[in-house]
Amino acid sequence: MRRFVIRSFDALVLLWLVTTLTFALIHWAPGDPATLLVAPTATAEEVARQRARFGLDAPLPAQYARWIGAVLQGDLGTSLTSARPVEAIVAEALPISMALGGASLAISFVVGILLGGWQALRARPRVDAALSVLGTIAYSAPSFWLALALVVLATSGAAAVGAPAWLRLPAFGIESPAALATGWARWRDIARHAALPLTVLALPGAAGVARFARQALREAAGAPHVTAATARGLARHAIERRHILRTAMTPLVVLFGLMLPGVIAGSVFVEQVFAWPGLGRTMLSAIASRDYPVVLALTLLYAAVVIGSNWFADLLLIQLDPRQPRRRDGEFGP
Repeated sequence: MRRFVIRSFDALVLLWLVTTLTFALIHWAPGDPATLLVAPTATAEEVARQRARFGLDAPLPAQYARWIGAVLQGDLGTSLTSARPVEAIVAEALPISMALGGASLAISFVVGILLGGWQALRARPRVDAALSVLGTIAYSAPSFWLALALVVLATSGAAAVGAPAWLRLPAFGIESPAALATGWARWRDIARHAALPLTVLALPGAAGVARFARQALREAAGAPHVTAATARGLARHAIERRHILRTAMTPLVVLFGLMLPGVIAGSVFVEQVFAWPGLGRTMLSAIASRDYPVVLALTLLYAAVVIGSNWFADLLLIQLDPRQPRRRDGEFGP
């Protein structure tokens, strides 16, 4: 229990530090958001009225105290550019990012574990080496470069080689403009629009999971209890299922917890390139327009998800790691 309390306190302190630092940096950055809210010909008095309207004329400590007090009461403020509640803006974009990130995470883990397991337990050395090289290249490819390359290949590239129409995937948007399709036809249209962003997100993720799974399964296969099971004459599939896979599940579950933040925080540039109206695109637009409340709200959300996922993975490892000392019921640490 003591370790649980300490790590929870550390997570809260880190969340406070991240949001406080972001608040200070965005307000210290050059530029005045009030000038973006008025006409280019506005007078200094009109700019000053805009600053006073949104409380930007108050000292920075007073602005911070007002913002943190409102956040603790569940109020994220009002957007400077759209005059809409920040909660409404986040609520519109969050499901899109979660659907895109959740699907890519599921694909990454399914494909990565299957590929890594096959490399570790079935593949020949040359095939394993070739797949490892390809996986390293896929994992290292920058997401924005991969996104732009896929856009070119799926549009003009596919048309240049005479590819069938179903291979010429749409590059931008979540569905066709002014689409009148309903039911399954609409979902097929959305799936076609999601194919490229999902590929950009899932390909590096699957490569990383495959490399991790391969190493974890190889280490598990070399454990003494696996050698003993082999010496007893157990069938290969039984050894793999009961001993190797079970032992390798602990680091894979922890890896899943560490990758959870990518569900909403891992698609910023992908959403921008493919024009998906998720949290990432909203964040970039808010930064460009100096929309303080939106930037701070999304920073708070991203930081909470990342820190919370690491906190969860840390505690999960304590519970799953067989090398940890035996605990009494209700304890989280040795």
